[in-house]
Amino acid sequence: MIKLIGMMDSPYVRRVAISLELYGVEFESQPLSVFSTFEAFSRINPVVKAPTLILDNEIRLMDSSLILNYFEAQAAPERRLLPAAPGALANDLQTLGFILAAAEKTVQNVYEHNLRPAEKQHGSWIERITIQLLAACKEWNALLEARPVSDFPDQVAVTSTVVWTFIQSMIPQVVNAADFRKIQAIADLFEAQAAFKKYPFN
Repeated sequence: MIKLIGMMDSPYVRRVAISLELYGVEFESQPLSVFSTFEAFSRINPVVKAPTLILDNEIRLMDSSLILNYFEAQAAPERRLLPAAPGALANDLQTLGFILAAAEKTVQNVYEHNLRPAEKQHGSWIERITIQLLAACKEWNALLEARPVSDFPDQVAVTSTVVWTFIQSMIPQVVNAADFRKIQAIADLFEAQAAFKKYPFN
């Protein structure tokens, strides 16, 4: 059986888990941490990158977007999470780019504060990544405002929801939810759905 390696407190791992559920792909979740179970993870993938997905033929895939590209290409039309039309696809990829940029800057912010001693934290670097994070959230919120409302969890909805939950769980003092009401509304809508409840942030 396909194995997904990584913890659900990673938005990238959770993004893949929920997407696989929506694709109808059965998989086994192996919640290994890149920190506390580094050695065990390294025996599976020496790069220790989450998510790592192991196919039935033992091929290892890394990076959430690359993993999802593989399954999107095989999905039945009614289960696809991205549009086929080039214009609509470009719009969704643009939105995903800003969402994933926000995720990256959040991870950098968390690592800077949680892994580096206070006396070694780089103030100008923190300021820079915070500016980038808030800029990404502003663009993300505006792009969601322009999208039609739907209860269907496409890839934009999945990624938006898991990344926002991650941000608000980790650094709510940096990104004020009240400033990004559309993102918050999307997260509230989809976190209540079964696929998201099955793989909660933890």
